[in-house]
Amino acid sequence: MEKRSIIRTTELTKVYGMGDIQVKALDGVNLEILEGEFVAIMGCSGSGKSTLMNILGCLDRPTSGHYLLAGEDVSDLEKVQLAAIRNRQIGFVFQSHNLLPRTSALENVMLPMLYNRENNIPETEQRQRALKALENVGLADRVHHQPQELSGGQSQRVAIARALVNNPVLILADEPTGNLDSRSGEEIMSILAGLHAQGTTIVMVTHEDNIAAYAQRIVRFLDGRIDFDRPNGHKPTKPSKKEKSHGLI
Repeated sequence: MEKRSIIRTTELTKVYGMGDIQVKALDGVNLEILEGEFVAIMGCSGSGKSTLMNILGCLDRPTSGHYLLAGEDVSDLEKVQLAAIRNRQIGFVFQSHNLLPRTSALENVMLPMLYNRENNIPETEQRQRALKALENVGLADRVHHQPQELSGGQSQRVAIARALVNNPVLILADEPTGNLDSRSGEEIMSILAGLHAQGTTIVMVTHEDNIAAYAQRIVRFLDGRIDFDRPNGHKPTKPSKKEKSHGLI
C-alpha cells in the first residue's frame, strides 16, 4: 500500500530582516516525509534546521514556497488557523519539557484536549485518554505528581504522553534528550523507537549522532539548504519484552 505524504515542502524559503540586510534562513527547501517515517534533522547552529522545525510545527510561516501537512496547504494560514492545526495535527516534544508547574502529570497531558475548541470529548473520557497515554510511557504510578516531583526523564515521558493524546499525524521532537543524562536519554529514545515501530511519524532535531542513529533517515542542513538526505540503515523493530514489561511504549 502506498504511504501518504505527511510533510511536503516546495521551494520553502524563510527570509529574516528588511532592505539590504536580509538573511535566508531557508533557501528553497524541497522535502517530503511519508507516513510512518522517523527522520532526524541535523545541522550546525545557523544551518536552518530550527527555522524548518518552526514552520513544520506551524509556529511560523514561510516567506515563500509551500508547506503541505497531511495534504493540506498551511503555508498562508493565519495565526488562529495555525494554532488549530497545531493542536489537532501535531504533537510536540521539546528539550525543556514545557510542562505547567504546580499541575499534575495527568492535567498536563489533558491540556491539548482542553485547548481543542472543536473537541467535544467529555471530561471523563479525556481523563481516561490521558491516563492511558501515561500508562503507555510507564508513568501509571506518577499521574498525580507535579513536574517538580518528577525526574527529567519522567518529565519528558509526560511530554511524550501529552504529544500523543490527541492522536496527531506527526510528532515533532526538538532535541528530546538534550537535558537528560545518558540513561534517561536512552529510555526516551526507546519510547520514540517503539512509537515509530507502531507506525507513528516522527521528525526529530538533534545534533548528536548516537541519537540520530535511532532514526531511519537523516536530513542534514547547511546554510539554509539540504546538504544531504539519506537512509540511515535503521529499520523499525518490534518493542522488546523488556520495553513492554517496563511500560516504555
